[in-house]
Amino acid sequence: MGIRVIKTAVATLTAIYAAMLLNVDNPLAAGILAIMGVDTTRWRGVRTVLARFGASAVGLGVASALFYFFGFHIWVLSVYILIAFPLVARAGFKEGIVTGAVVVFHLFATGVVSVHTISNELFLLLIGLGWATFFNFVYMPKEKKTLEKLREETELGFAAVFAELARYLRNPDRIWSGGELLATESAVEEGMAVANRARENRLLPQTEPWLLYFHMRRQQLDSIQSMMESVALASERVPQAQDIAGLFERLADDVRSDYYEGQTETGLDSLERQFKSMALPATRDEFETRAALLQLCRELRRYLSIAKREKKRRSSSQQSVIE
Repeated sequence: MGIRVIKTAVATLTAIYAAMLLNVDNPLAAGILAIMGVDTTRWRGVRTVLARFGASAVGLGVASALFYFFGFHIWVLSVYILIAFPLVARAGFKEGIVTGAVVVFHLFATGVVSVHTISNELFLLLIGLGWATFFNFVYMPKEKKTLEKLREETELGFAAVFAELARYLRNPDRIWSGGELLATESAVEEGMAVANRARENRLLPQTEPWLLYFHMRRQQLDSIQSMMESVALASERVPQAQDIAGLFERLADDVRSDYYEGQTETGLDSLERQFKSMALPATRDEFETRAALLQLCRELRRYLSIAKREKKRRSSSQQSVIE
């Protein structure tokens, strides 16, 4: 049983009892509105509640006019939908269309358009959505442990991918399924989603360090995918391939370090100087292999520059960006 289910149950019960104490007609409707208002994050809950209230207000206005002039006929509900739904969407309350329809149908069931019936619906909205907002703000689950677990999975995945790239460069006949890369992509995407949720749960808007971290990892994954294309073209066993494999092996060991040391970048600088001092390739195969390895070096530098750039955005107490 998740925390959202528990919050929904408590919010529903509280809204119904509150409506009963205030002598509002049909207090059960307040419970339904509370169910619709409970959400996964604090600020998403606020946006959703505002959209639901706004859509309901627009819907009540349109429906009241239609019921007053044309009466309480089933076909009038279809006219309401044709008029109100586009208005609600244009007003930016699209998420509240269903809530607005529930309120309008409840008004239709009363068969009366009056100050009392309309104010009663507004009171139900305030009670149901109000208690939902209260419980949205009172408690939201902490995401720290989940984010730490996803970070560990991501870093282990990066290390496994680099180790596989190094093995392939040393032995081009090796077959790799790419499963580690897919698992790492999944962990990064989930980390982005959880980090976004954690940011929306903060009472005061601020930068979410975890969001920066997983954004960096997603950029680096794009770079790794480009590296893999170059590695696939490096089919010859040449000395330069062995040197790059050594860099990947270093990254596989250092990927979980808490600081950007720059040792891999230093090794890459040395390797690029070797490329510039080498004689031109003697065969077409050697030329294609050397071109692929050079492109691989460039992608590796881009990967390192992402980590280096992101580290500079953190304070000294938050330097958790790593190679």
